[in-house]
Amino acid sequence: MLDIKIIRENPELVKDNIKKRNLKIDLDAFLELDKQKNLLITKTDELRSLRNSVSKEIPQMSNEEKPAKIAEMKKVWDELKLLEEEQKAIQVSWEDLYWRIPNILDETAAIWITDEDNILDSTFLEPTKFDFEPKTHYEIGEKKDWIDIEKGSEISGARFWYLKWDIVFLQFAIINFALSKLWAKWYTPILPPLMTKQKALFGTGFYPADEDGLYQVNPWVDDLYMIWTSEVPVTSYHAWETLDLEEPKRYVAYSSCFRREAWSAWKDTRGILRGHQFDKLEMVTFCKKEESQKLHDEMVAIEEDIWQSLKIPYNKMNVCSWDLWNPAMKKFDLEAWMPGQQKFREVTSCSNVWEYQSRRLAIKYKDEGNKSQYAHTLNGTVIALSRCLIAVIENYQTKDGNVKIPEVLIPFMWGREEI
Repeated sequence: MLDIKIIRENPELVKDNIKKRNLKIDLDAFLELDKQKNLLITKTDELRSLRNSVSKEIPQMSNEEKPAKIAEMKKVWDELKLLEEEQKAIQVSWEDLYWRIPNILDETAAIWITDEDNILDSTFLEPTKFDFEPKTHYEIGEKKDWIDIEKGSEISGARFWYLKWDIVFLQFAIINFALSKLWAKWYTPILPPLMTKQKALFGTGFYPADEDGLYQVNPWVDDLYMIWTSEVPVTSYHAWETLDLEEPKRYVAYSSCFRREAWSAWKDTRGILRGHQFDKLEMVTFCKKEESQKLHDEMVAIEEDIWQSLKIPYNKMNVCSWDLWNPAMKKFDLEAWMPGQQKFREVTSCSNVWEYQSRRLAIKYKDEGNKSQYAHTLNGTVIALSRCLIAVIENYQTKDGNVKIPEVLIPFMWGREEI
């Protein structure tokens, strides 16, 4: 969450930030609620103080004085009760708006209103050329019996699928290759829970802002949600802790993820590009505030190193303000070339969140003056497996319908060079 001092002391900055993100948040309404809330706090505190002081005086009064004072105090009690009820109602409305106010954008973030306005930062390789008409991943996958979307839809519904045979080995080869890279960079591997309580979603900024995209388990019975990303349980791992951040804490999580994709009903319905369930490797870092920008650059460099090792052409994009989630103040995406679609598609993202999540989760550290500070958190998708499989299959396809194995993955495929 955003520091309330920033909102109160610099509302025009916050309004401009909301506008740049193309969000519909009435900050003036929030500021009016904030004013009312503070006035009610003052009034209720004054009445509680009066009640407490008079309560001590009454036993010392004469029997003649007590009835009048007790009647007076009854009025105070009744007024206090009404003010407390009003305060609770204001607090609910105040929180509903406050939790939705996004992080302040970094001054170097791209400021535009559609994801087509992301700014190209750099490129790697030219789009792959073929001396034949390249096929899509689902054409190759269906012919090879690697991908069964029909059975996935029959058993689980639209946007589910089965992966079989060699593509399963390829997925685990990619996982093990990427994990070996992250382990060499001192990232601790972690397997998180696939369901979390609402407080973890709230703490990481996905609730209430993005609740429409979440799967809830047994609504009204269990306080559990399927994770949208392992960023949620891994960032929440250190909730309400004071960390030793002499060295940043780095994690790489492997998990399945679950998204309703309610807003993309007619997008990417063919193949395995966009599904309700997918696997990925996610980096999460905790650090001191003065280190977060450097670590953001380092995490993006790790993503680039992995995709460069796979020799997949990509564009590195500075993500525009419209396309940033509420917690992120800056994000870089890598968009890999997909020959079957003849376009670049997002395959990784890496966000610097500053203290937006740690304020909600109370994750702190002690600075050099032994003063408590909120940790900065960062997260980055290293590999979204379904999209990486698409990129490998389509960029490494052969004329006869096979798929060559990227050189760096051959040791993880038991020496197999083609499938």
